[in-house]
Amino acid sequence: MTAGGGAVAGGAGSQAVELRVEVRPRWVFRLPRRSGRDGLTRVRGGVVHRLLEAGTGTGEQPVLVRVAQPSAECVLFAARGPSLSAGEWGIERMRGALGVDQDLRRFHERFRFDPLIGRAVRADPGLRVTGKPDPFEALTWAICEQLIESGRAAAIERRIVVRLGSSCPLTGLRAPPGAVVLARQAPALLASLDLSAGRATLLVKVAREVAAGRIDLHDPDHERGWRRLRAIRGIGSWTVQMLGLTGQGRLDQLPAGDVGYMKLVGRLLTGEPNARATEAEVGEFFAPYHPWAGLAGAYALRGALAGAGARMAG
Repeated sequence: MTAGGGAVAGGAGSQAVELRVEVRPRWVFRLPRRSGRDGLTRVRGGVVHRLLEAGTGTGEQPVLVRVAQPSAECVLFAARGPSLSAGEWGIERMRGALGVDQDLRRFHERFRFDPLIGRAVRADPGLRVTGKPDPFEALTWAICEQLIESGRAAAIERRIVVRLGSSCPLTGLRAPPGAVVLARQAPALLASLDLSAGRATLLVKVAREVAAGRIDLHDPDHERGWRRLRAIRGIGSWTVQMLGLTGQGRLDQLPAGDVGYMKLVGRLLTGEPNARATEAEVGEFFAPYHPWAGLAGAYALRGALAGAGARMAG
């Protein structure tokens, strides 16, 4: 595999190593039913497919991961890559992204009759926060999604993947560019993909910090990396919270500055349909759900959408 629009050469070839692992979920679990909007995760015939890059992200270690769920009690992972260790790495990353190992029993016992989210919790005990297999991917997409509509952000992400990512000619799957690749880009190139000039410059700067090892997104002390990120102009609390929630498995992180949460909490606090809460008010509103504020927020939005649908049907 080569970065920058390259193709998988070794990972899917005849010399590749195939690894299979059977996992028993620790809580109610179901695989995603839809492909990702960024074009990276594909669901075909109920099987999740994803192309990952192990190692430095420059293309040396392509890993194809497939995930199936033959029963509620069994999730099957298969990885195909250049080595056993690469396959193990790929499966570990996808287990984290899918949340199959999350034990959410205490959350459900505590909040299944909660006035705000209880109905949604009981209706969908298998809900997970959609995660990314790599924290830099989560950070990259968070920067792309700053202050713009989600559909436009997804279109930008797909362009970045096609222009700078890697591809597998056998499956059609793509992997996003890693920090090393993005660090080499001119901001003008990213801006040509519809990313604003300011965010294009910010993304390259962040990629250079990560590629140089000055910011370690895999450091178990997440807060240390967050502090270093926040020191970069243009990285605010929302971006760091999205990184923690979707890229580092931190269910205590809630992107409180998200417009969806500001509208929801504003409506709940005031009764006015068009009211908006502040970021601080959103954080305070979800504080009782600690350490699962991020998951509680996902249920709150799910419940709000379900309620709106019921009102429209009525």
